[in-house]
Amino acid sequence: MSRPDAVVVGAGIAGLTVARLLSRHGRSVVVLEARDRIGGRVHTDRSDGTITDLGASWIHGIDDAPLFDAVRGFGMRSVEFTVGSYQPDSRPIAYYGPDGRRLDDAGAAAFAADVRDCDAHLSRRIADIGSGTSYAAAVEETLGAVGWSAERAERVREFLHHRTEEQYGVDARDLDAHGLDDDETLGDEVIFPDGYGVLADSLAVGLDIRLGHFVSRIEWGADGVAVHTDRGVVGGAVTVVTVPVGALKSGAIVIEPPLPEPVAGALGRLEMNDFEKIFLRFPEKFWDDDVYAIRRQGPAGAWWHSWYDLTALHGTPTVLTFAAADCARTIRGWDDARIVGSVLDALRDIYGDAVADPTQVQITRWQDDPFALGSYAYMTVGSTTADHDVLATPVGGVLHLAGEATWTDDPATVTAALMSGHRAACSILGRDIPIEDLWTPTQ
Repeated sequence: MSRPDAVVVGAGIAGLTVARLLSRHGRSVVVLEARDRIGGRVHTDRSDGTITDLGASWIHGIDDAPLFDAVRGFGMRSVEFTVGSYQPDSRPIAYYGPDGRRLDDAGAAAFAADVRDCDAHLSRRIADIGSGTSYAAAVEETLGAVGWSAERAERVREFLHHRTEEQYGVDARDLDAHGLDDDETLGDEVIFPDGYGVLADSLAVGLDIRLGHFVSRIEWGADGVAVHTDRGVVGGAVTVVTVPVGALKSGAIVIEPPLPEPVAGALGRLEMNDFEKIFLRFPEKFWDDDVYAIRRQGPAGAWWHSWYDLTALHGTPTVLTFAAADCARTIRGWDDARIVGSVLDALRDIYGDAVADPTQVQITRWQDDPFALGSYAYMTVGSTTADHDVLATPVGGVLHLAGEATWTDDPATVTAALMSGHRAACSILGRDIPIEDLWTPTQ
């Protein structure tokens, strides 16, 4: 068998993107994937007659967005759902105070205004500091400067900590202050009634993808690469490694010679988060029709504080909530029944007996996934935003890293995965190529 021009490790969005672009520009490519499916952390479950995105769900802003251009190019259906970036308002959100009563419109608006005011001060504060300060510390400095009452400051502090957990799956004390620098949504957000997995399926058409190939070792040098799997060795001129940070740091794949600086340092400063999804489908809605999300304030919302109404996707009354950071780590060993009971207790604290038992439950276990070991990467205290791009520095002209953790402008997203795959393809080809080549029909 002839040696391919490129060996891509991982059939997630980054790997499929680079493979498709290289293939369309005349290069021979082999994609090695340990799982029995493609998509990586874009994983649409279609069991039991339902369609559920267990991994990525949203496009966070569709204005001037190559990813949205791609999904439109592939003919994917989408539904507007603009609360994925943990906005305090902009869409109807039902806020319930620490006493369990819903805030009236004036109270919710006043709270949202406080969040936006604090955010403006916080952004200026973070712009003045380098890496090495936690997001939590920056929040405290900002709240101390605005001079609000203890109760008013606590509600905003709580919101900012919950936002950190939902955006990056990490406690604000463990995230560098610059870890949310990319937190900007331009335009509406959308989700996909047919599943995000349609994107992976579309990218994969025509590619040589070998499932169930466990890569254990990658050797690289001036004469190319040798990728060792449980089914033999695949040699190539170059390799693109797109596995998650968790897998890269676990030691499951040995890279020889080891990654040099500055790539190794950048990898060392990024970590995988603890973040899970819980989907609950109910026989009927017990929440208001006019809200996108339900949010609980106060100590009762320490874990379960936000629920998102996904009914518009398929017409089935459905809410999604997240377990992040300490919550995700604590429930890791719980069975599904115990997790569901905890979530239902929180909902019933608001809605009482109106909350029936769910008809269907789906809970992710990304922390236990051996090929991911978490949901996505975050910046530890002391890392810099540049570490994402540094991680993608080509090594020896033959080894490239790509994936959501390697794109500075919008890390931890499918956009980052797509754009990093495009960048790797351009680097290998030695020229810029239009990203539209992904979805434009060949002549």
